[in-house]
Amino acid sequence: DAARHSNLNETYILSTKIVSKMLSRTRMATSAANRLCSRALSSSNGLDNFFNPTEEHFALRSALRKFVEKEVEIQANDFNRREAFNVDLFRKFGTNQLGILGLTVPDEYGGTEFDATAVALVHEELSYSDPALCLSYLAHSLLFTNNLAVNGNHKQKQCYLPGSCDGSLIGGMCMSEPGAGTDVLGMKTAAKYDDSMRGWILNGTKMWITNGTLDGKETGDIFLVYAKTGDQKSDVTQFLVVKDMDGFSLGQQIKDKLGMRASPTAELIFKDVFIPEDHVVGKVNGALLCMMRNLEIERVGLAAMGLGIARRCIDVMKEYANERSAFGSNLYRFGQIQRNIAESYAQYQAGRSYVYGFAKSLDLQSHGNGLDADGVKLYCAEMSKNVADKAIQVLGGYGYVAEYVVERLWRGAKIL
Repeated sequence: DAARHSNLNETYILSTKIVSKMLSRTRMATSAANRLCSRALSSSNGLDNFFNPTEEHFALRSALRKFVEKEVEIQANDFNRREAFNVDLFRKFGTNQLGILGLTVPDEYGGTEFDATAVALVHEELSYSDPALCLSYLAHSLLFTNNLAVNGNHKQKQCYLPGSCDGSLIGGMCMSEPGAGTDVLGMKTAAKYDDSMRGWILNGTKMWITNGTLDGKETGDIFLVYAKTGDQKSDVTQFLVVKDMDGFSLGQQIKDKLGMRASPTAELIFKDVFIPEDHVVGKVNGALLCMMRNLEIERVGLAAMGLGIARRCIDVMKEYANERSAFGSNLYRFGQIQRNIAESYAQYQAGRSYVYGFAKSLDLQSHGNGLDADGVKLYCAEMSKNVADKAIQVLGGYGYVAEYVVERLWRGAKIL
C-alpha cells in the first residue's frame, strides 16, 4: 500500500483552491490515484466512477484516505479504549488543514461547498478506521453546521459558521430527551417568550447529545436546541445555545457505552437560559421542517458510516484468510470462509450503490426525501452489523479481541 500511495501529494487541505491544484496533479497521475482508491477492495471502472462521479470527489476521497491512514488509524484503538475524544485531531478536520468540517457550507462562510455525495464518501472513509470519531464529525458537520447553513439567516451564518468550519467551535444538536427519543415531538423542553426581556426563557433536559461535552467537565461549544414554543404538538422552535450562557450546564457525560466510546455523549441541562431573539434559527414554531430536512442528510451520513465499517471488516477478513492456515490449507480454500466474504462483499456493494445513488439525487436545500433517506440507513445499518459479525466468525478467537479491530467495529455498528 505504501508504494501505491507514494505519488499522492502530502497536503490534505481541501479548500476550493487546493482542490483545483489537486485535480491537476490527479490528471497527471491517474493510474497511481486509481491504485490508491482501490485499496484492498476494487470494483469495475464503471462502479468506481459511480462512487466518485467527478474529479473533485475523486480528489477528495484520495486525500482523505491518505489522511485517515496516517493520522486517524494510529489513534483509534487507544482513544476508544480510554473513552477519550481526540479534540486535537478533530480540529485538523478544519479549514486550515483537511477542510471537511464545513463540507456543505458555502465558500463565503468558510466552507468547501460540496454536495451529498461528498457527505457519503467522507463518512465512509472516516468510519473505515474510526467510526467513533466519525460520529462526532457527523454531529458537528451535519447536525449543527449543515443545519445552520441551510436554515440560519445571514447574520447567524456569518457569526458562527467560520468558527465551525475552521474547528475553533465544536458543535452538536439537541433533540432527544430522557423521556423522548424516537417520539421527538413528545419533548418536554420548552421556551417561553418574555416581552420585558425581548427574548426566550429555555428550560429542560436533553439526553444522548453527541459532542455535549469535549472533556467531561464542561459543555461543548455551541448547539442547535429544539424546544416546544406553543400549544400545538408541532410548535417547535430551534435555538442557538452557546457555551457559558447562564443556566446552561453539563448534567453528566455518559460513560461505559457499548461502542463509539471515543465520541463523547452527554446530558445537557437548561435552567432559565435566556435566549436572545436573534438566536432563533428559522421561524418560531417552524423548526419541524428544519429538523426533518436535516435528518435526511444525517441518515445518508449514518448509512455511509455503515459502508466504512463493512468495507474495513471485509478487508480484515480477506487479509486474515490469506495469512491463516488450518488443516494444512489456506483458509481461503474453505467454502464457509469464501461464503462469508463473498456475501459480505455483495451486501456492501448493494448498500454502497443505494447510498451513492440516492446521494447523487439529493438536493440539500430540498425536503420530502424521507423514503430513501430512511431506506439507506435501514439497509446499511443492519448490513454493517451483519458483516462485522461475519468478520468475527471468520477470525474466530482473534475476532473477539481489539487487536484485529472487528470487535470494535461490531460494537460501533450497533448504534447506527
